[in-house]
Amino acid sequence: MNRKKIILVFITLGTVLGFLGYQMYNKPHIDVLKSSTEISISANKILDEFSKDETAANKKYLEKVILVKGEISETKIEREKGVITLKTNDNFGNILCHLSTEATKKMSKFKPGEIVSIKGICTGFLMDVILVKSEIMN
Repeated sequence: MNRKKIILVFITLGTVLGFLGYQMYNKPHIDVLKSSTEISISANKILDEFSKDETAANKKYLEKVILVKGEISETKIEREKGVITLKTNDNFGNILCHLSTEATKKMSKFKPGEIVSIKGICTGFLMDVILVKSEIMN
């Protein structure tokens, strides 16, 4: 292959990759409050599924808007955003719900021991199931 063809291949490849990167960077954000719930589940059930088979649970829940119902074990503020921890039957795992700015303002109304339903986007499992952009649905 001559030098011009190689340069043309690299330019074309660079342009395609640049376009894909631009599209990913400018992907619209999901408004969880307005989005329809894809799955409703209890805190115990979702943690159990991730603990038993993380690969299957990732296929089922990852990047989906889910509604999780459970008992609050803790509320706290991290980096000016609220985090509600939902208790499970597992001593080592919980559901961590990172709240939106609006939901953070409502968080003070809820106390440990209360049952809540929280809708958010599941981002995976690292000892705990993580939900982001979460909204309190009670």
